[in-house]
Amino acid sequence: MGKMGPSYIFPFQVASRVDKVAYRLDLPSELNQIHSTFHASQLRKCLADDFAVVPLEDIQVDDSLNYFERPIAILHRKTNALRNKEVELVKMQWQHRKGLKWTWESEEEMREHYPELFPAATKEFEDEV
Repeated sequence: MGKMGPSYIFPFQVASRVDKVAYRLDLPSELNQIHSTFHASQLRKCLADDFAVVPLEDIQVDDSLNYFERPIAILHRKTNALRNKEVELVKMQWQHRKGLKWTWESEEEMREHYPELFPAATKEFEDEV
């Protein structure tokens, strides 16, 4: 599915410190299938900001409990010139992305995974044969 950065879904209270670098969180019953102990590197201090909260009902996970963000729009296109080739890039806006709301991605990879975001090329002169 491409590269995925860490995603933070909700501010939770720390229930207890398990070790020097591990914490147990108070998770709601909807998340009872997830282990409640996390390494400190997976946690971020939350400053009370309602904008930063992603409602649990908006989060979609697969059978392996992987969270996938979906792109919702193409904001811009550019070409990166490398030594031997040119790479087409698209600036993608992501659903529920906090902080940076967009990333530059390979157009080829995005077309492969999300063809619905790329309208079919219109043929202006099709009738002039």
